[in-house]
Amino acid sequence: MILDLNNKKANYIYVLQLFYSSGYTFMKIQQHHFIKGNWKDFPASGFNSDACSLVLAFGSPEIVVKNEMYFHLKGLYPYADIVIASTSGEILDNDVYDDSVVATAMEFDKTKIVSASIDLQQHLNSYETGKYLMQQLDQPDLASVLIISDGTYINGSELVAGFNENNTRKVPVTGGLAGDAARFSKTYSGLNAVPAQGNVIAIGFYGNAISIGHGSFGGWDEFGRERTITKSDKNILYEIDGRNALDLYKEYLGDYVNDLPGSALLFPLSLKMEGSDTTLVRTILSVNEDDKSMIFAGNLPVGSKVRLMKANFDRLIEGASHAATKSAESGRFEKKPEFALLISCVGRKLILAERTYEEVEAVKEIFGVHTCISGFYSYGEISPYNPTSQCELHNQTMTITTFSEN
Repeated sequence: MILDLNNKKANYIYVLQLFYSSGYTFMKIQQHHFIKGNWKDFPASGFNSDACSLVLAFGSPEIVVKNEMYFHLKGLYPYADIVIASTSGEILDNDVYDDSVVATAMEFDKTKIVSASIDLQQHLNSYETGKYLMQQLDQPDLASVLIISDGTYINGSELVAGFNENNTRKVPVTGGLAGDAARFSKTYSGLNAVPAQGNVIAIGFYGNAISIGHGSFGGWDEFGRERTITKSDKNILYEIDGRNALDLYKEYLGDYVNDLPGSALLFPLSLKMEGSDTTLVRTILSVNEDDKSMIFAGNLPVGSKVRLMKANFDRLIEGASHAATKSAESGRFEKKPEFALLISCVGRKLILAERTYEEVEAVKEIFGVHTCISGFYSYGEISPYNPTSQCELHNQTMTITTFSEN
């Protein structure tokens, strides 16, 4: 188990933050981009590296597992928690990259940070992992939690259910699952270490100075009639309306049926659980021709209503804009947020292709030039559906978390 709850270190960082507060009014952001074998730095005026408490780094799996990546960042920010995850594409400002690393360092004025990490193999299941991590962070002044998780071993629905179990105050929980391009093979994540498979990291933000907003939106079109799930086991779907799920699904695919399972990213399912008006999106990860089942990135309970979905390019881009607006409106921002973390689904990137940058540009237009932006393309997005609800696992959405200190 990796558990970063060293009180001496946390207290030291907090004292540093208070010490510099007389000259530093708000949180500060400093960004770096490793591309084509070199680091490109974007210095921030007045940024103090020793007072930095958190670094978020996202990059291609082949690069982030190299020792020099972690040690370079640790050398720049010796007292910060360094969180690194593999991606299916990197986001920086208003553009999208592959085969690079995007790093964002944060210096807070009055906000305390505590980070915890655990290997999935040390817990019975994803639910217990989420429950345990939330217990480690839960304090009366906890303002928000950011999750950066493994993207292949995890059951995202069970993970967020664990975080929700004892979250009676409905502290906002957001984040995403690491990616591996479009391979769905191995994802990597790590806290204060070289990233490895199977790690789930949770970052707690404490105090009333921090303002955090969140928004999540898809933009897919539903088609076909609504149907009922009649047999499933967590994220494995066996039957819809009493029929084999895979056979029914194939009837709608036409020429795309020969390209399964890859083509399934083009046709996710909308999901509405019993007793809820909230509509979630579920992405198909793989199919089993032997038992005619389909494996999804999140759970599909029996009795839930489902419909097929297809891409609408303009609505996907418009959806990113809606997510930015929701995130800005849900936070207590005195001005534009100082940092926006964008986590978008790999399925959107594969569909939008050369137009992918347009959804990031749409977000940039909402926030303007004074909001720093970074993020990644993921295997799942985590966010409350609205400001008063608990967190959910989303697929095929643009999910945004915004940060400012007031």
